[in-house]
Amino acid sequence: MLQQRTLKSLTRAVGVGLHSGQRVEITLRPAQPDTGIVFRRVDLPQPVDIPVSAMAVTDTRLASTLSHGDAKVFTVEHLMSACAGLGVDNLYVDITAEEVPILDGSAASFVFLLQSAGIVLQNAPRRFIRLTQPVEVREGQGAGEKWARLDPYHGYKLSFEIDFKHPAVDSTGQRVEFDMSTDSYTRDIARARTFGFTKDVEMMRANGLAMGGGLDNAIVMDDYKVLNSDGLRYDDEFVKHKILDAMGDLYLLGKPLLASYSAFRSGHAMNNVLLRALLAQPEAWDVVTFEDEKLAPKGFAQLVRAW
Repeated sequence: MLQQRTLKSLTRAVGVGLHSGQRVEITLRPAQPDTGIVFRRVDLPQPVDIPVSAMAVTDTRLASTLSHGDAKVFTVEHLMSACAGLGVDNLYVDITAEEVPILDGSAASFVFLLQSAGIVLQNAPRRFIRLTQPVEVREGQGAGEKWARLDPYHGYKLSFEIDFKHPAVDSTGQRVEFDMSTDSYTRDIARARTFGFTKDVEMMRANGLAMGGGLDNAIVMDDYKVLNSDGLRYDDEFVKHKILDAMGDLYLLGKPLLASYSAFRSGHAMNNVLLRALLAQPEAWDVVTFEDEKLAPKGFAQLVRAW
């Protein structure tokens, strides 16, 4: 049986929110089978649980935000991406503010946290949402066109193409394909950092955003070049970060996907629209488990190796 996974022990991290600039502590704790991933706002007078689901996403400007009642937690996508990449199904995330810490701007720190706590198998089958028909969403036309799509696939594959029309971005790889069955999330995707432009940062800060952002947790560019002294971690780091974000956004579905995801100029908003379109078409998917691990897609049965 392909089994669900959680943590062996709890682990903690302290950082600042990318947009809020607030100090925040998160504690990642093991959870029982079929719990899913649950954010818990422990700083509120009465702690509030915010379970992960596509329908709990209430804001997608600059990051993915989850809400339950008046309680919310935002910038969840990098931690969710690490959980997707390592196959973690059940987890409590205690958080002391409304934004997940940005740490180094990638998912690498979250991967380290999860792997240092240890990932263990649970006595319950892992449930996948398997695509049986294509689902696609589109927006805009011509130069403003963007789209995202899910197709049936025995595994989990993502391809993304960007188009920023910026010299520093255009000089790097514009398209990446990543397949969970053959590629390594920790090696190929997890270290790709979020990125921004100085002209946008100034405007965002005037609106109380990006207060915790800087060269130590993001790739920052002026009108022509990357300003980080250490340069890029990958030749195609920009588009790889879009894959990282997409993996986190899609894992907000609450179960891992068996599908091929492809996108052009998509982002947090369109990724959530795609999930909602999927859920609105129950004939386009089913839920499957694998009693015989040999029938599961290659690469899904093994625990992901440490660095």
